[in-house]
Amino acid sequence: MTKIERLIDANLNRIREGIRVVEDINRFIYDDKFLSSKLKKMRHSLQKAYSKNRIKNRDILGDVATSTISSELNRTSIDDIIIANFYRIGESARVLEEIFKLNSSELSQYFKNLRYEIYEIERLFYSDKTIN
Repeated sequence: MTKIERLIDANLNRIREGIRVVEDINRFIYDDKFLSSKLKKMRHSLQKAYSKNRIKNRDILGDVATSTISSELNRTSIDDIIIANFYRIGESARVLEEIFKLNSSELSQYFKNLRYEIYEIERLFYSDKTIN
C-alpha cells in the first residue's frame, strides 16, 4: 500500500499545483473573479482526499523521473502555461479517479466529477479569452 499512497500523494500535489497556476493567472492576469473563485473552491475541496499518512510515503530522492524534459522548460506565452496546467489537472484527476477505485469509490467518483468540472472550466476559459 505504501507505493499506492506515494502515487496518490504525488498526484494530489500535482493537481493542486496545476489548479493554483490556472487560478492565479485568472486572478492576477485576467482579473476573472468568477473562474478564480471556482478554481479556489475546487482546490480547497481537494482536502477531503488528503491524509497525513501519505506524506510519510513521499520519496523524492527515490523518484526515478524527477528530471525535467526540455518541453517543460519552454513556454512562450501565458496560453502555453494555461494549456500545460489544464492538461496536468485533467491527467492527475484521471490517475486519482482510477487509483481510488481500489479503496474508495466515493473518492474515485469525486475525481471523475472534478475531471469533468475542469473540462468545463477550460471551455469557459477559452470561450472568454483569446489564445495567442
